[in-house]
Amino acid sequence: MKVIFNNRDPVYLQVVRHFKQEIATGRLQAGQEIPSRRELAATLQINPNTAQKAYKEMEEQGLIRTEGNSPSRITTDERVLSSIREELILEAVQTFVSSIKTIDVPVDELLHIVKDAYLAERSKE
Repeated sequence: MKVIFNNRDPVYLQVVRHFKQEIATGRLQAGQEIPSRRELAATLQINPNTAQKAYKEMEEQGLIRTEGNSPSRITTDERVLSSIREELILEAVQTFVSSIKTIDVPVDELLHIVKDAYLAERSKE
C-alpha cells in the first residue's frame, strides 16, 4: 500500500480518500479485512493517532466496520459502496470545472479535449 501525501489536506483525510479509491477500483472488496491501525501506521509511516483518526472517519462514513476485537473490514453495504465511485468522480469534476471556468471554453470543445486527454492517459496504462 502506497500513498503519496500532499501538504494541503490533513493526512487522515488523504488516507480515507486512498481507501475510497481502492474500493472504487475494486482493489478492496466488500467484507475484505484491512490492516490494523498500527499496521497501517507502520506501512504508511504515519502517526498511529492519525491512522486511528482515519479509521474513525471511515467508520463514521460507513466505509468500514469493526466489531469488538475483530479486524476492521470494508463494508458490505451496497448503497455505501456504490456511492463511493460517484463521490470521487463528482469531486474530480468539481475541481476540474473550478479550474477551467475562467478560460470560458465552449462545452463541446471542452468535452472533445477532455475525451482525447482521457483516452490518451488510459492508453498509457
